Amino acid sequence: MAQPVIGVIGGSGLYEIEQLTDIREVVLDTPFGAPSDAYVTGLLDGVRMIFLPRHGRGHRLLPSEVNYRANIHGMKQLGVERIISVSAVGSMKEEIVPGHIVIPDQFFDRTQGKRASTFFGEGVVGHVQFADPVCADLAAVLYDAAVAAGAVAHKGGTYICIEGPNFSTRAESNIYRSWGVDVIGMTNIPEARLAREAEICYATVALATDYDCWHAEHEDVSIEAVLAIIEHNVATARDIIRRAARQLATPRDCGCGEALKYAIMTQRDRIPEATRNKLELLIGRYL
Repeated sequence: MAQPVIGVIGGSGLYEIEQLTDIREVVLDTPFGAPSDAYVTGLLDGVRMIFLPRHGRGHRLLPSEVNYRANIHGMKQLGVERIISVSAVGSMKEEIVPGHIVIPDQFFDRTQGKRASTFFGEGVVGHVQFADPVCADLAAVLYDAAVAAGAVAHKGGTYICIEGPNFSTRAESNIYRSWGVDVIGMTNIPEARLAREAEICYATVALATDYDCWHAEHEDVSIEAVLAIIEHNVATARDIIRRAARQLATPRDCGCGEALKYAIMTQRDRIPEATRNKLELLIGRYL
C-alpha cells in the first residue's frame, strides 16, 4: 500500500518547509482555476509531503483573494489525504498567551460571502456533515506533537474566521469574546469546508500572535508585533510538522475519507455532463 501523502498549507510567515529532500515544484491547473502558487513536493524524514503557501510566495494574496477551491483541489490531485493548516491567529482569551499554540476543533464563520465555499453547484447538490469540522485523529497527533516540541499548547477551541483584511474593531473583538471563541483568524473558512468535501482530513496549528484589540493591558494588534511573534512561532510550527509527519505515515482510520458517501442529493441522470467532468476527481466514485 502506498504511503499516505501529507499536505501542509502555510499561513503568514510559513512560506517553506525546511529539511525537505527530493524537492520538486509542481504547477497545477484545476477545474476551479489556479492555486495560490506552485506546490512543493518532497520528503520529510522519509514521509511524502506537499507544501503550499496559502497567500503565495511573497505574501501576495489577501485572505479574500485566495482561491481556496483550487488550493484544495490541487492537493486532491496530488494524492493528499491529510492537510495540516498552519495559521497565525489572535488570542481571544487571557490564558492563550501570544506565542502559544492552539489546535482548534470548531470554526465560526463570519466571512461575508465573498469566498466560494463549496465545490457543488452547477447542477449538483451535495451536503456534507460538518458538525465536527476538524479530523479528531489528525488534531490529536498535532497536539501531541506540539507538546513534544516544547510548546504551550491548547487542545480544542473555536476559531472565528472574519473576512479581513483589516483587524477587528474593539467593539467587534469584545462581542466575539462574549460568544466564547478562543482565537480569531481570516483563512480557515472555507478551507476546512472544502477539505471535508474533498474527503481530506483537516486540522489547524493556530499560532497565537497577539490579543487582537480587546486586552486593556496590551497594545492593539499591529503588524510589527505579529511579525515578531511569528518568527518564533514558525520555528515551533516546523518542529510540530516534522514530529507529526512521523506519526501520520500510516493509513488513516477515520470517516473523512467517505464524507461524500451519502452527501450527493442530485439524481445521477440529472447531473450535467460538464459538471460531472468538473467534479470527477471528487465524486466520480459515487456516480
